[in-house]
Amino acid sequence: MLLKKIALAFLIFSFIWVLLPDISHAQLLKSFQYESQGQPGLASNSVTDILVLDNAIWFGTGGGLTRTLDSGLTFESFGIEQGIGKGSISALAVSNEIIWVATGFDSITVVGEQQTGGGLAYSMDDGLSWNFVPQPGPTPVSNITFDIALRNDEVWITSFAGGLRKSTDLGQSWEIVTPDSFIFDVVGRLNHRAFSVISVAGVLWVGTAGGVNRSTDGGVTWTSFSHQNQAQPISGNFVVALENQKYGNKNIIWAATRETTVESNDETEFRGVSWTEDFGFTWRTALAGETIHNFTVDDSLIYAASDRGVFVSGDEGEIWALFPGIVNPTGTRRILSQRTFAAAISSGPTLWVGTGDGIGKTANNGLTWQVFQTFEPTGQNDTPRTYAYPNPFSPSVHNQIGAGGNVRFQYNTINETNVTLKIYDFGMRHVATVAENRLRPANGDFYEIWDGLNSKGVQVANGVYFYRLELSRDGTYWGKLVVLN
Repeated sequence: MLLKKIALAFLIFSFIWVLLPDISHAQLLKSFQYESQGQPGLASNSVTDILVLDNAIWFGTGGGLTRTLDSGLTFESFGIEQGIGKGSISALAVSNEIIWVATGFDSITVVGEQQTGGGLAYSMDDGLSWNFVPQPGPTPVSNITFDIALRNDEVWITSFAGGLRKSTDLGQSWEIVTPDSFIFDVVGRLNHRAFSVISVAGVLWVGTAGGVNRSTDGGVTWTSFSHQNQAQPISGNFVVALENQKYGNKNIIWAATRETTVESNDETEFRGVSWTEDFGFTWRTALAGETIHNFTVDDSLIYAASDRGVFVSGDEGEIWALFPGIVNPTGTRRILSQRTFAAAISSGPTLWVGTGDGIGKTANNGLTWQVFQTFEPTGQNDTPRTYAYPNPFSPSVHNQIGAGGNVRFQYNTINETNVTLKIYDFGMRHVATVAENRLRPANGDFYEIWDGLNSKGVQVANGVYFYRLELSRDGTYWGKLVVLN
């Protein structure tokens, strides 16, 4: 995901920063307007952000911005062709008046691969046309936008190198706002490296590498909360996500907090969930050791998207339950990843979950799921009837569930059929049987899943393997798979 290289960036950013001109003043920028219809389909199976507004559900993905207006029956996606910047969606904000997105990608620099801001874009007509805004700051390198918040006519963004910024003219100019009383110094002050921001009834909450910051006057003055400056503090100072929960007479601020892995000598910091019910003066913590990426709320329920799946609590964090794996009722589609990056609630209520392997949707609290994934169709326009992905396949990296990875074998059916799929090594010796006489209906797209283990339950060696897909009343098809662990 987009935060995965932040620790590396901490180590090398000082070298980059000394080469940059002063950025403590507003940057004057030009915006460019594009008008183009979106493309049908889900842009990518990597879904890192989900926001719901009325009947529209917006998804930030690795391939661009996607939305559905009919609860998943159809999807429409927006990318470079429609005026959104290069790369994957790194931040997303939606209101009744405007949609803002930010993008990011990796680039090669003299000090190695670096996260790079792809700019921002906004639409005031539900995605019909887009206005592109270049990444604010003297350089987009190490300056990716991680979060966006809308406050009245203000747009607030956060980034590692660019810090916390505000625009009151739709991105034509940006002002750096430090969430404390110090001059902007992203090298020397962890609290100036910003990652998350929300606006709650006009109150700004900002998460940085130095803690949580609150402003009640639009960023003029701030109160800062860290692991070190309170008797009941947040779990760690690295704050990657914030959420507000209102129900009854409760008003809770939730934070995804982690230990500051660089430039911190405090071994008492830990990752987990932190929350406050008294405006930040005291905090409670839970899910110690869990890596939390995002939150969503539904009245008294709080959902936390994490590396191990989606946690839910209905008693303000006292007890948490972990949702089981996401698979559709017939078992034909499943999310091959425990890691979840985003969650959102639509009417119903319906829970939507974003992962690195597609979208899960449940309207009955996880009893049954719908799974949405994009793939290249088989057997159409001279495309092959079957293929394996990812290929090469690394069991220690791809589609991790528990301690092992998984690879898919995609195919389509013409008639109702029984499916048998077997794996063979380079010498055509039988290695494993993935499916045998499995019934599949006609005119569908399906996949079978292999965990890379042979018939004895042992991980296969690196090399080239062949698979044989037999579809009764149709034919037999062969494919090749490279295992590279």
